[in-house]
Amino acid sequence: MAAAVPSSTLAQLRSLHRASEPDVLKPLLERAAAGADSRARIVDTASGLLADLRAAQARGWVNQFLQEYRLNSSEGVALLSLAEAFLRVPDPETADLLIADKLGDADWRAHAGQSNSRLVNTATWGLVVGRALVGEGETGPLKRLLSRAGEPFVRQAVGAAMRMMGEIFVMGRTIDEAMKRMRRPEHRGFTASFDMLGEAARTSADAERYFQAYVDAIDAVGSDPRAGHSVSVKLSALHPRYEVARWDECVPALTGMLEALALQAAARGIALTVDAEESERLEMSLDIIGAVAALPRLRDWDGFGMAVQAYGKRARPVVAWAGSLGRLMNVRLVKGAYWDSEIKRTQVEGLDDYPLFTRKAATDVSYLAVARDMLDARYIRPAFASHNALTVATIVEWAGNGRDFEFQRLHGMGDGLYERLVRDQGYHCRIYAPVGGHRDLLAYLVRRLLENGANSSFVHQLADARLSEADILADPVAKIESVGGTRHPSIPLPAELFGAERRNSRGLDLGDRVVLEDTSAAVNRPMTEPAPAPAADVAAAVSRARAAFPAWQTTPVAARAACLDRLADLLERDRDRLMAICVQEAFKTIPDAIGEVREAADFCRYYAARARATLGSVELPGPTGERNTLHLEGRGVWATIAPWNFPLAIFLGQTVAALVTGNTVVAKPAPQTPRIAAAAVALAYEAGVPRDALVLVPGGPEVGAALVGDARVQGVAFTGSTATARSIARALLANDDRPIVPLIAETGGINAMIVDSTALPEQVVADVVTSAFRSAGQRCSALRLLLVQEDIAEGLIEMLAGAMDLLTLGDAGDPRTDVGPVIDRAAYDRLMAYREQARARWVKTVAAPADGLFVPPTLIRLDSVEALDREWFGPLLHVATWKAGALEETIARVNAKGYGLTMGLHSRIARAAEVTEAAAAVGNLYINRSMIGAVVGSQPFGGEGLSGTGPKAGGPLYLYRFCAERAVSVDTTSAGGNATLLSLEEGGI
Repeated sequence: MAAAVPSSTLAQLRSLHRASEPDVLKPLLERAAAGADSRARIVDTASGLLADLRAAQARGWVNQFLQEYRLNSSEGVALLSLAEAFLRVPDPETADLLIADKLGDADWRAHAGQSNSRLVNTATWGLVVGRALVGEGETGPLKRLLSRAGEPFVRQAVGAAMRMMGEIFVMGRTIDEAMKRMRRPEHRGFTASFDMLGEAARTSADAERYFQAYVDAIDAVGSDPRAGHSVSVKLSALHPRYEVARWDECVPALTGMLEALALQAAARGIALTVDAEESERLEMSLDIIGAVAALPRLRDWDGFGMAVQAYGKRARPVVAWAGSLGRLMNVRLVKGAYWDSEIKRTQVEGLDDYPLFTRKAATDVSYLAVARDMLDARYIRPAFASHNALTVATIVEWAGNGRDFEFQRLHGMGDGLYERLVRDQGYHCRIYAPVGGHRDLLAYLVRRLLENGANSSFVHQLADARLSEADILADPVAKIESVGGTRHPSIPLPAELFGAERRNSRGLDLGDRVVLEDTSAAVNRPMTEPAPAPAADVAAAVSRARAAFPAWQTTPVAARAACLDRLADLLERDRDRLMAICVQEAFKTIPDAIGEVREAADFCRYYAARARATLGSVELPGPTGERNTLHLEGRGVWATIAPWNFPLAIFLGQTVAALVTGNTVVAKPAPQTPRIAAAAVALAYEAGVPRDALVLVPGGPEVGAALVGDARVQGVAFTGSTATARSIARALLANDDRPIVPLIAETGGINAMIVDSTALPEQVVADVVTSAFRSAGQRCSALRLLLVQEDIAEGLIEMLAGAMDLLTLGDAGDPRTDVGPVIDRAAYDRLMAYREQARARWVKTVAAPADGLFVPPTLIRLDSVEALDREWFGPLLHVATWKAGALEETIARVNAKGYGLTMGLHSRIARAAEVTEAAAAVGNLYINRSMIGAVVGSQPFGGEGLSGTGPKAGGPLYLYRFCAERAVSVDTTSAGGNATLLSLEEGGI
């Protein structure tokens, strides 16, 4: 399908995508500025609107409730958490735990009688009583009696309150109910854009259900086209793999579905608007929207439209593109709904800059500049979605009387802002009206509450009595000019995330199609690096390293650390080549190969920083007349033995930790991945590490055995299987004449994720798929055992099976691949034999290519936790259930296996997180997130028990184990007299 976006527009979009904030804002400031006279009229109009809003606020208990319980308070957070989770909990026991958790710790009594609203005060007293019934505190007979009698009442009351809160923000559970409820606003001059609630589709069944919901909504709204209502559609709800890597698959499919909906809407005589979503989907969405807009059968229909997010740096060229399509386009301008997740994604992926503005005032400036463009555009019918009185007043000023446009607001919010504008001045306002059941509304509801509880939001400022009218109506252009258009000081660029200590590693934006295609081409170029020959003489390698030790040990710490910093820079310089070796030698997928290089660079910079901070001499306290110091030195020759599953990151992490602490190293890579190790060692030499201080010894188990068995080796750092770690430990103790030397071992585990009924199933499924099947399950941290509360197990497993259906197995260098091959034939045969043995217990498996070492991701049901007695290092996930109230028992059963690497918990109950943190005997606990992807310096990694010795790699204590501690005590009086003591002012006899 031909691209619907011209190359000139694409070039402009890409130049702005992650451009610096001041550069992007400069033309926007000029466009958004109002002259002095115009600014005076705008403020005058806004002042009147502000008065209307505050009057409505005094009448509306919802606004008063939000004012009383702000989201920057513990009580506000508790209510938000309760609203997010309560309605999806099916069992009373967990519901009571959730209520007790959220109501029990907050100080509700402090809010009693503080509101002007009788309803809010009544609700507050209900919370006070509820806390008394279910919260922690007195435990006497009366309290127990009240709890037994009161918990069902509290549960019912909370359920009713949550449903009522949902109805504030959701127009109706069905489209018919929503249209019926819309009749009263209709009589006051408002129209609606109905949005069928739901986040992105996770499965094909989700997408089919959402598509049918849109079809039904268009039919219902189209039954009365004269009412002027419309329908909004999310593309992510229509395709479960709406991703740049699937462009060639999802863009044609979504174009076909959007075409069908647009034709239906056109035939019914109503409007259809495509909602805006995450920034990485923007160009895809423009291709889809442009293709549908160009259809000859829709040329005469004036109801097609799209939303544009003003917080995005590309908003202006998107509007310009919409105005260039040669047909009328409805454009809804919104602030944006994914700000926090966009910030985090950019930081996590180490990208160059943010795709959006980091200051609220900068978004306001962008909104005004884009609004002016829309008002000037011939082929755009503007719709301005805002709850900001100053923004609305500015639009009124700029539009004059001759421009066809409309305002929009969210259902349940901004009621007072538009009443007089519609009633007395004839402006058109459309209500964005969500439709859906209570379960579907949860994520939407929380986003709306967060959006309006943010300290910088207009609605929050309106509710803050401490702010004057001048504060609320301050000119955003002046605000941004006063700070020079700079980024928010608390939101550093990703490269600066770790402050002065070190630079963060650079990632690649795989949400950019050009970057993805270039990266794919780079990693698929044939390898030119020959495989290094197996080491012929391990003893000679140890001799070289031993001879190099004195000179390297006396090299200043700063110089050794500088070598690591240079190595990190070289890794990033040669990123494409290193990624290609990872893809072709270790079968890493493209995202995993990027992560591999980034983690290696992070290890280098982090250990360099830690060495500079900790390896100097420390003066210790003691009595007068002596000087006591402690310093760290290298031990001698270290053996580092690396695995094939992280052949660059772990290989280098262990090695550079030993080097920077003053040791020399004999490094053995896994026999499956010698090329990437050889490339890394060559870069270390280029960075300044002496050739004899780091000696590579490729080979199989015989090389490892000879290395560990050499009595001159003063320490071993090993990552691999528990069985091999045991063998190394025995070998190090086999010779009674050999010094006792440290072993740092990181091994595997039977890693479990526990899920209770408060968890969000869509989030759980996404995290399970990532944790269990990414990297073909070949990570030490990968999920092996999923433990689901039995009350939600059936539905969750069904959703998980649907998500597994979407996994693509294929060549590791193909951007579309989710699961590549396993590392070698031995691993394949071992996994496939076990999988076949477990065939009767399969819950779900997926198709795999016939050729190659592809193990199909498989979900295997177990009757108990105890039924899994070993780690299966591949894409095989086991699932069992547990009973409500048995969290601690379930953790104990997992602990009893003796492994202790990673564990996950998905729960909205804070107490459950505290219990798990206290009880789980694991090195890394992950709560409400995936279980893989530990970040150097942020999540130090390593286990206990059968899973390793510690200390944790990428943590502040790791370097110490590589060091010998030397304490020196000097009697400073030995030359005669205590000079220090005697020289004290006013001291002496």
